[in-house]
Amino acid sequence: MDVKTSFVSQAYANARTAAAPQSKTGEAAHGLAKLADTFMGALQEHESTARAAMSGGADPHALVQALASSQLAVETVATVRDRVVEAYQEILRMPV
Repeated sequence: MDVKTSFVSQAYANARTAAAPQSKTGEAAHGLAKLADTFMGALQEHESTARAAMSGGADPHALVQALASSQLAVETVATVRDRVVEAYQEILRMPV
């Protein structure tokens, strides 16, 4: 069996590039920025609804809906933050 070293080295190089991890930091940062923008937009919308209800421009039902939706958004963000911190702490506990 005659195997040429150039063939073996080329196959090894192809396998190494195929198995290399792909960087997806751009996608993650974009998704996080989009999530933050959505959260801030929702809070601003709910705040304007609350101001309109207090000045008599909106019905009380809209105020209750805005408050409930704001509370849900804040709780969701707090839960995501807690999970991220928990994952970071898990990574720090890993032996090197």
